[in-house]
Amino acid sequence: MMLHNRVRRLSAVVAASAVLAFSAPAFSQDVTDAHLKAARAAVTAIHATDPFDNILPQAAAALEQQLIQKNPDMEELIGKTISEKALSLASRRADLEKEAALAYAKVFSEQELNDIAAFYSSESGKKLLDSGPAVTRDLVKAADIWQNGLARDLAQQVGETLAAAAKAKATAAPADATAPADGTQN
Repeated sequence: MMLHNRVRRLSAVVAASAVLAFSAPAFSQDVTDAHLKAARAAVTAIHATDPFDNILPQAAAALEQQLIQKNPDMEELIGKTISEKALSLASRRADLEKEAALAYAKVFSEQELNDIAAFYSSESGKKLLDSGPAVTRDLVKAADIWQNGLARDLAQQVGETLAAAAKAKATAAPADATAPADGTQN
């Protein structure tokens, strides 16, 4: 459930970033140190990379399970080796942080990133990050109810109009039935 919330939060941030990216002027590929620092602060404040925290532990656990299944007699060595190697790879997490900062720096100006970091570091911003998924869930429920109500009312109103038109046509049909079939009048 926690991962689901983080993925939803990331999706919302990515969607907002995409909207802003297409509405904001393109920034130069050259990113200053100050701009990158602001981007890192924003990435940290919005927890943009948090959904990826479990990638290495999950990969290590899956590999350990797979290797132990094939070599149960080496369980201790496999566990120890995977733990050591996973710990040595943990420092590569900084590469993801750098890439995330660069991605944000390409879209947002330094001032915008500072504003983002300031907002999401505030109590309101933290509350938005924490409560946003629940609010989104409630909004989706409300939209579903609203959509169902609109569809029901539309179908009812169209049905009433079509029924009235069919009734009017049926009432007019007997008068037309007395006219000759060849179109001539008596």
